[in-house]
Amino acid sequence: MRPRTFRRFLPMKDYTAAFSAKREQLLAAGVEMMDPSSVYVEDTVTVGAGTLLLPGTILRGNTTVGPNCQIGPNVMLTDCTVEEGCTINASQCEESVIRKGCQIGPYTHIRPHCDVGEGSKIGAFVQLKNCNLGKGTKMAHLTYVGDSDVGENCNFGCGTVTCNYDGFKKFRTTIGNHVFVGCNTNFVPPVTIGDGAYIAAATTVTQDVPADAMVIGRQRQQVKEGWAAANREKKGKK
Repeated sequence: MRPRTFRRFLPMKDYTAAFSAKREQLLAAGVEMMDPSSVYVEDTVTVGAGTLLLPGTILRGNTTVGPNCQIGPNVMLTDCTVEEGCTINASQCEESVIRKGCQIGPYTHIRPHCDVGEGSKIGAFVQLKNCNLGKGTKMAHLTYVGDSDVGENCNFGCGTVTCNYDGFKKFRTTIGNHVFVGCNTNFVPPVTIGDGAYIAAATTVTQDVPADAMVIGRQRQQVKEGWAAANREKKGKK
């Protein structure tokens, strides 16, 4: 997707006036702003009453924000739908839907064609692309989920990656409801994970996993007692 820029059909002073007029319109409709001069909302945007727009908020295109949300600081939404009661902090979202009561950020990037289920929590340094998340799913930090369908009430440990691109084509990952994904898991699609499955930490998943199964795919740990001391002595180090 090409990055969008503000189209300059008018002198900058007219844009300044347009942004100011939009802010006044929103304030009169019950939208709250901590520092109105630091909020930029295009005329095509709608915002529900009771929503708080914090400094650095930029709302663009056909974005709709529901009532009683908190947006910002430092958030840019482009062509997004944000339902009632969401919190979005220090993040960017494009062409996606964020359902009721979600918590997004900080430092989350939601790329186009995502649908984030009601009450989901998407945290720091998580990127989503072209995926559907069910209600109540959590990805707290350091995760990439692309070209995926994820069920309800799943939990993703940090370092989880869907390896959706093989250098030639994109492939989808399908994950059922109530799935636990341990830290540093790699999904190599196309794979399907059944409801209630448990993915052990540091597993690379290359085959389908049945419902309620546990899968572990990592090398067995080896402990060589005394090896470190012997190695230091061999190399003349204490």
